[in-house]
Amino acid sequence: MKALTWHGKRDVRVEDVPDPRIEEPTDAIVRITSTAICGSDLHLYEVLGPYLKPGDVLGHEPMGIVEEVGPGVTRLKRGDRVVVPFNISCGSCWMCERQLYAQCETTQVTSQGKGASLFGYTSLYGSVPGGQAEYLRVPQAQFGPIKIPDTGADERWLYLSDILPTAWQAVKYADTPPGGTLAVFGLGPVGQFSARIGRHLGAGRVIGLDLVPERLEMARRHGIEVLDVSQLDDVPGALIDLVDGRGPDAVIDAVGMEAHGAPLGKVAQTAAGLLPDKLAQAMTDKAGVDRLVVLHAALKAVRRGGTVSISGVYGGEQDPMPLMEMFDRGIQLRMGQCHVRRWVDEIIPLLEGDDDPLGVEDLRTHRLPLAQAPQAYEMFQKKEDGCVKVVLAP
Repeated sequence: MKALTWHGKRDVRVEDVPDPRIEEPTDAIVRITSTAICGSDLHLYEVLGPYLKPGDVLGHEPMGIVEEVGPGVTRLKRGDRVVVPFNISCGSCWMCERQLYAQCETTQVTSQGKGASLFGYTSLYGSVPGGQAEYLRVPQAQFGPIKIPDTGADERWLYLSDILPTAWQAVKYADTPPGGTLAVFGLGPVGQFSARIGRHLGAGRVIGLDLVPERLEMARRHGIEVLDVSQLDDVPGALIDLVDGRGPDAVIDAVGMEAHGAPLGKVAQTAAGLLPDKLAQAMTDKAGVDRLVVLHAALKAVRRGGTVSISGVYGGEQDPMPLMEMFDRGIQLRMGQCHVRRWVDEIIPLLEGDDDPLGVEDLRTHRLPLAQAPQAYEMFQKKEDGCVKVVLAP
């Protein structure tokens, strides 16, 4: 089959790889009909190469048609249309019973000290072949895949794999009081959905911050108040002034480790990437730093007693944090990988009607064949051609 494989920094290729097969009784094989490029994939494209090996298959936002199931899978059958969550969870362990599916004890990568295995996401998370491919082996298929109706465009359902529940969790964790103000740093796909979900769930005012014109315009289309950070000298100060001189009740950081405007963090990440893999892994594990300009701005902008919810991915072990200010201002922090299946039952009713209250069919800007995935990665990273979200068709 054809699949997108990693070969080095900014070097991904569509190649022939062996077809997946049933390996465990709880496996399923899914023929992929649509698979998206996630902002988290760009971390693999740029920063997290030391944890990949040439030929690793990328991608963790897939959906498609079930082709085959193992004998331990009774809830799915050949021909079912499914979305595959990015984290691999058994549904029955101690963590899963508490709906902490991203910490599933059955698939935890204990050798790396990490949580549940993820599709297409480095040796840190199990080196499980990903979904930017024609076919995907899905472990723990007795629980994980989400059955969806046969009707509706793929983009109506595809984002259940990651970014829609990730944004839902970010808003739930932000816990904006009814009628309160929510600020969202970063209007990429997760930030777009976070802003829309914030409004849907009762925030009186939602302010989105970014510097890419197409992202700002997309947010405006959905009734979001926007700030172009490239026009601001003091982003936290501007937010505080906008919201009664005290700042928003809650802030979502939907950016993560590769934020713009953090030159020292970028230098550190680049230096680690130049080392041999073993040394780079050790440096990242013990002394890694992130680009923290967005997180620090979120912490400074939120009102006293407010909440900062982090959905952007961070990987540093030595990140400096303004703890005195955080403690003095009584800031609450919530974060973590999304527990996809925890939120699906709340989201699906919003996708089933014709009104599309979350605007899921107004996110994808580019749909390309899998063969053009290398060009799509470059375009997405460089934010060219108005690119906000890319969907690939194997």
